[in-house]
Amino acid sequence: MVKSKPSDLKLEEFLPYRLSYLTNNISQGLSKLYTDKFGLAHPEWRVMAVLGRFSNISAAMVAEKTAMDKVAVSRAINNMIKNDLINRTFADDDKRRSELSLSITGREKYEKIVPLVQSYEKELINTLNPSEQDNLDDILTKLTQAVQNQD
Repeated sequence: MVKSKPSDLKLEEFLPYRLSYLTNNISQGLSKLYTDKFGLAHPEWRVMAVLGRFSNISAAMVAEKTAMDKVAVSRAINNMIKNDLINRTFADDDKRRSELSLSITGREKYEKIVPLVQSYEKELINTLNPSEQDNLDDILTKLTQAVQNQD
């Protein structure tokens, strides 16, 4: 058995690279659905997706739920407020803490985009048989937990 040297890294076989490559390609395919038709940038869609599910949460919570950089989240939120997609209010118990929710316009856009991205997901996932789909879900869950436990 020949031991590989660190310089023998095969990027195309390196798990972090493979996952990143896959997610980048998936994101590019998805972005065609919400950027071309609805004018949303990728970070804006991620913020919208979180706020579509969780209302009246802070920007910090959005950043946590999307695993996005706080600066990118802040920029997306500011653009979305400017475009009347998000409402920002201040918490009753702490006026320094803002709470975000989708505006009526934001909710309408969200409701139009969700079926499109779900259809994209279904088409992609259906390339796997049911057993492979279950295995993928288990694997992604285990890897996510392993990464979260490194902190």
